[in-house]
Amino acid sequence: MKAWWRRVRPYILPPLVLGIIRLLMSTVTVEVRNFTEPKSGAILLGWHGRVILATKVFRNRGYWAMISHSRDGEMQNRIFTKLGYNIIRGSTGRGGMKALLEAIKALKKGGIFALTPDGPRGPSGVLQGGMLVMAKKSGCPLIPCGVSTNRRWLFKSWDRYMIPKPFAKGIMIFGEPVTIPPNATDEEVESIRIQLEQDMHRLETEAEAVFGHPKPDWHSPEAHTGP
Repeated sequence: MKAWWRRVRPYILPPLVLGIIRLLMSTVTVEVRNFTEPKSGAILLGWHGRVILATKVFRNRGYWAMISHSRDGEMQNRIFTKLGYNIIRGSTGRGGMKALLEAIKALKKGGIFALTPDGPRGPSGVLQGGMLVMAKKSGCPLIPCGVSTNRRWLFKSWDRYMIPKPFAKGIMIFGEPVTIPPNATDEEVESIRIQLEQDMHRLETEAEAVFGHPKPDWHSPEAHTGP
């Protein structure tokens, strides 16, 4: 029975989940700060556990997302496609060279990506190197973002996945774009990675503070605590 369900759930669940997302997010208001839509290629970065607000704010804009080849990834693929995203299947941080090359090609053509730099399986709050390769090879900026809501459910998953409660208020706070020079050394790229990760932590803390939530503890499995 379990094997049967694993096979069929990527086909049965997506329409149900999509309907729930659309209904729920129609009641949620989202404030977006410091964001001007890029005129050309760019990479928007938000932590894996906070991706749901992007389903409302960036739907039907033709943005790009990268989704793994797992069964859960297949469900996400079907959902995000219906939300108007272009999809590349693979993972920049786990040997997905084909996906990485496709992403760089799309960026050079002016594509805008919305990516989770600690996905698909963490560790939470750690920026993986694949995003930096995309930025360096394409010449496109990385734009960090912090996300929060006032009322939400937080799952006990590795990323403490957040779902806003009906009629909640959300916020997305964007930081300054970061560009990686094409001739940057490995040491310089790592320095940029650390600084960008810190910027994302700062923006997340700022977003949480808007609604009175405590500063996340990025080294704790209980990170992103709050009501």
